Amino acid sequence: MRIGVVIHGPEVIDSGQAKTILDILSAEGEISAILGGTMGRTAVIDAGLENMIDTSQRLKPSESIGALSATSDVVYLLNHGKNIETGRAFGSIVISNLQDMDNKPIVQIERPGCQDGEIISWNISACTHAMRMSSVLGIKVSEQPILTAAPVQIETDGQCIMRKISGVHVGENILVNGVVIGRAESENIGIVVKNGFVTSIAGGTVKKHGIEKLHDYENNAPIDIRTAWVKSGSLRRSNYTPRIGRSVENTIRSGSGSDSGTGGKVVMIDHAAEHCFELADGAQFAVTVGDDTTAIAGDILYRVGIPIIGITDGDFDGLSHNTKIYPGSTILRLRSGHDDMVGRRISEKLFGGKNTVIFDTYEALERKVMDIAGDSIISSAHY
Repeated sequence: MRIGVVIHGPEVIDSGQAKTILDILSAEGEISAILGGTMGRTAVIDAGLENMIDTSQRLKPSESIGALSATSDVVYLLNHGKNIETGRAFGSIVISNLQDMDNKPIVQIERPGCQDGEIISWNISACTHAMRMSSVLGIKVSEQPILTAAPVQIETDGQCIMRKISGVHVGENILVNGVVIGRAESENIGIVVKNGFVTSIAGGTVKKHGIEKLHDYENNAPIDIRTAWVKSGSLRRSNYTPRIGRSVENTIRSGSGSDSGTGGKVVMIDHAAEHCFELADGAQFAVTVGDDTTAIAGDILYRVGIPIIGITDGDFDGLSHNTKIYPGSTILRLRSGHDDMVGRRISEKLFGGKNTVIFDTYEALERKVMDIAGDSIISSAHY
């Protein structure tokens, strides 16, 4: 049997359940496992599952199911939502985006290892597979949730559109396309958009700087809230042990490493931590702009052994916990509101508007960045 597995998010990996289920399925046939999402990729590295799970494809879960359906006899969707309601809603959205949900058997395994975990047969042909996994894992098979024409909840009022979010807890961050745009003050949240621009959050407070960032500052780029990636909470909720990607001795720095002084590629990551793996491909160093970007990108680049120079100003949303910074990195703390301004200067003066540049040593890069930041620097921390 050819078995396709789509793994969504880090929690199902951090819990050990993804590895358990992959081992069980491998006894039944040939497995092709795909994962999407940046934080999920770090979880794969931490769990040492790079040889079992393909993290190279940046596909949405529905696209992953579609791709695997072409070569698989059955496709499993593994997920661990914040609660069972959000897990079901996630599955409904994924399945509704398929071009043909009856093409191959599709089984969702939701919150495995939890008391409220369940298995969902998303089509009739999946029932036998669902029952077998239920018996092996000791998880109940639940009735298939009702699919609606529009699983994303949209309300319209003239030129205004409001997209509701389910499963939100008070105090959580509200993210659109990876950017924190506000914080929840209730469990009933709706993002209000007019002519493609976020104007308010029903049931929450808006983060003005986040709205500016979402719409690309002075470029005033509109978004389609109907299709945007919307999330609440943190990017990685579970406990885990980060796994370093390469030894400090291999880092190209002045006075250390066998390749010292030969130069290296530097990449700039400006509020795009979700694309960190792709941006940093082949890089020796990175400059990161923004508090959360520095925390998340620094944590990701820790896995592949890349030191960073982080540009921060204390505007931290706490999107992830237990983050690590690769040894040899430097984090600059600037005056409030200066990280974006200095980031733009660095982009123009150091990178020439491009994403990459070549520097002989880390120290030379660090001196240049600090010269550009100038009086905006309050303090610096060396790791």
